Amino acid sequence: MSASRLLTPGRPWPLGAHVNAQGVNFAVFSAHATAMDLCLYDEDGREERQRLPLPARSGDVWHGHLSGAGAGAVYGYRAHGPWQPRLGHRFDADQLLLDPYAREFVGQFSWDAPRLSVPKARVVHDSFDWQGDAPPRRPWSDTVFYELHVRGFSKLHPGVPEAQRGTFAGLASDAALAHFQRLGITALSLLPVQHFLDEQRLVRMGLRNYWGYNTLGFFCLQPRYGIGGRDGRELRDEFRHMVRRLHAAGIEVILDVVYNHSAETDETGPTLSWRGLDNASYYLLRPDDASLYENHTGCGNTFNLAHPRVLQMVLDSLRFWVQEMHVDGFRFDLAAALGRRGAHGFDRHAAFFACLAQDPVLAGVKLVAEPWDIGPGGYQLGRFPAGWLEWNDRFRDTARAFWLGHAATRGDFAQRLCGSSDRFRTPGRLATDSLNYVVSHDGFTLRDLVSHDRRHNLANGEHNRDGPSDNLSWNCGIEGDTADADVLQRRGRLQRALLTTVLLAQGTPMLAAGDELGHGQQGNNNPYCQDNPITWIDWSRADSGLMDFCAALVALRRALLPLGPQWYDDARSDDGRDGLRWLQPDGSDLQGADWHAPHERAFALHIGHPGRCPMPLLLLVNPDAQPVRFRLPPGTWQLLLDSAQARVHATGLPARSAEHDLPARSLGLLQLQPA
Repeated sequence: MSASRLLTPGRPWPLGAHVNAQGVNFAVFSAHATAMDLCLYDEDGREERQRLPLPARSGDVWHGHLSGAGAGAVYGYRAHGPWQPRLGHRFDADQLLLDPYAREFVGQFSWDAPRLSVPKARVVHDSFDWQGDAPPRRPWSDTVFYELHVRGFSKLHPGVPEAQRGTFAGLASDAALAHFQRLGITALSLLPVQHFLDEQRLVRMGLRNYWGYNTLGFFCLQPRYGIGGRDGRELRDEFRHMVRRLHAAGIEVILDVVYNHSAETDETGPTLSWRGLDNASYYLLRPDDASLYENHTGCGNTFNLAHPRVLQMVLDSLRFWVQEMHVDGFRFDLAAALGRRGAHGFDRHAAFFACLAQDPVLAGVKLVAEPWDIGPGGYQLGRFPAGWLEWNDRFRDTARAFWLGHAATRGDFAQRLCGSSDRFRTPGRLATDSLNYVVSHDGFTLRDLVSHDRRHNLANGEHNRDGPSDNLSWNCGIEGDTADADVLQRRGRLQRALLTTVLLAQGTPMLAAGDELGHGQQGNNNPYCQDNPITWIDWSRADSGLMDFCAALVALRRALLPLGPQWYDDARSDDGRDGLRWLQPDGSDLQGADWHAPHERAFALHIGHPGRCPMPLLLLVNPDAQPVRFRLPPGTWQLLLDSAQARVHATGLPARSAEHDLPARSLGLLQLQPA
């Protein structure tokens, strides 16, 4: 059959391959190509059966309609055009290219033959019985994030059926759901699950990309997270079933997405898709030499979201995950890169943010930024638009320093405790916009943070040179594992103090999976390539006491919300009911130089109007190595929380007690009793 009879012009939208009653419409963007071939393969993607020039071009979109085709067709593209790297053009019609809108891959990429092993795309047309599934839509004031790795969370979980361990199905298992509900978290923030590649260097060392920040398919799932390495519809349905079960339990699903760069890396990397289709449009190129890439991501290249078609690809992908996969939001990796306008740097009014704000599908989902990249002016904490949450590394670093013996004053800590108002209290921003954390996937676990002064990353194959060298950690006297009872007691107390800080602070809290269980990674603070027991949570060694304490803390936060979502002003009345009062241990007000005294750090915070408690609360904070006696404000106070003793419940103090002894390295929360 001739090409002219096979392909009619079709239409230029939507981009990608879409089934209709007569066949499949193909549409692909390239502003600089001179011709575009559609390549059809057998169902295994091994043999090219036909190569057909797309017959129509509308503006910058090449398109054609293939009559009689349907779901299951396997295809790729070959783009014709100039090979002029200095001008940004890298066309090579001999190189097969993956459709950026591919919903399903056929074949696996291999570094042994990178030009010959580019995956093909398979045309997809499926549906799923959602059984009335609806997004939980948790308000920010009730949200507690739980960042986890799909594989690492359940790979060693004895309560998860063996075949489901390390998979999407494992996260939907009864054992996993029971843990999430017992802990009280409301949103799973999944490390990248879009289809990604292992870097060549890792493959040669016998390692692989564990975290997944190296995306090749923005509309596809990573097969290694499906039961038995599932792919295709079975994998999509497994993911959808997971989302449906989590929603039924009141838990939202947030995807960590990587739209700042691609797996094609720098100018020495493989040509897989975007580079061969239209390198000069998709990527930010060096203005002095367009054969080189702007590397604001540290991964070799940076997508150019200032280009309308690149922006469209990102928005189309996001809508796919919300509409067809029912996810509830996104955490954007290196999000400052998404707001760059070429050489003009970051712009909070960039098209990416404006498009999201007005999009009828995306405007209502949860949006979280990692508010930096490594390019010029890349640190943008507090500068994202209203409606965005931002990972607050200032909170992380100050909390670590304050509790673990590094330089941090009461003023520093108080600022982070109250929503980081120096960063976030601007028009339109809320206190909940600060996403507070002490530990994430990137760095030490909570247990390792109090067990190691130094990184132990030899397993990564970089001679212990990778990962941060300054972790604001403290080993409590002995490096690594120990049986010393005093050291273990100190470590336990500090872990509880750090968890309490995250969960009681104003803002939106995030826990890293396993920190509530005492999970450690052998002191590795950069285990991005460790898909093994170094990173997998060892449930057999779970600290049940720490788990109980953490769950009780989450419940306490939900019940009282000590520091509410609104911004607080200074106290205006004698009893402090109009705001906050900051007190010295002797009961006097903190003033002037008191905030910055380097050797006097204990303080009390009188909260006149808690978020959900009808009576005032008093938060006592003692980061010192010795107990501190606090003089309490007038009235009868009841102790709700003692982090030193791992107690989160009401244990009444003597009536009219005037003082309270707070143990070293701990917090206490008290509630005023009715007269």
